[in-house]
Amino acid sequence: MIPEPSKTSWKDKLHEIIYEADTPTGKFFDIALLLVIVLSIVLVMLESVHSLNVKYFEIFYMAEWIITIIFTIEYILRIISIRKPWTYIFSFYGIVDLLSTIPTYLVLIFGGHNFFFAIRAFRLLRVFRILKTTRYIGESHKLWMAVKHSRAKVFVFLFTVLIICIIMGTVMYLVEGPENGFTNIPVSIYWCIVTLTTVGFGDIHPVTPAGQAIASAIMIIGYGIIAVPTGIVSAEYTRTIKNMPHLNTQVCRYCNESKHLDGSEYCHNCGNRLNE
Repeated sequence: MIPEPSKTSWKDKLHEIIYEADTPTGKFFDIALLLVIVLSIVLVMLESVHSLNVKYFEIFYMAEWIITIIFTIEYILRIISIRKPWTYIFSFYGIVDLLSTIPTYLVLIFGGHNFFFAIRAFRLLRVFRILKTTRYIGESHKLWMAVKHSRAKVFVFLFTVLIICIIMGTVMYLVEGPENGFTNIPVSIYWCIVTLTTVGFGDIHPVTPAGQAIASAIMIIGYGIIAVPTGIVSAEYTRTIKNMPHLNTQVCRYCNESKHLDGSEYCHNCGNRLNE
């Protein structure tokens, strides 16, 4: 039997701080990282205001480099603290972390500030990492499972709504005609979708009494339709809460798997012992 690696090695301690949230240092790391993420998003929004960007360009530029260096150090530490780095590098959160880090370097090399400026907004996705490793992991997983289990019902519902829009859009094209703005069937379907979802842009509207009557019926149907997906997902969420076991926040330092049952001593993905 291969002996278990020392629990006191610096890599294990680093892994406990970075990937776990059930220790004081791990919680402090998550809170500090969350503050940096929020600050970076605020800077992105402020830089989009031309007058502020001109006036405080140097401050924004310096702050962006400081945040980028922090993200770079964190990205490197995440790689070296896990036994199999590629499981993190090619994971969803690994790719998000990379996209959060490289824009400033790419601007320095290639220019194109506006394009890479928009990529920096992906840093907001990193907030889900913080939520994933705290007490919200169970609730977020339950919500995801509810949406996943109800996807077939929601798809059938949306397909039905699409059929209604096509039929009613065609009817409105025949009733109103091009002279009232319903120039073709696709435009009429667009109007029906806007009306059924209660958006109501007002760029096209029925003029004839028959068209107005049909529009009124579509609006009333729209109010009922809005509640259907919510009811479907809510029912699945209630069923999921009853049937799904509780998950803990332990992250395997070998394969980066995080969805383990409470009381688990070994990773269900790779079989190695979890952190204590």
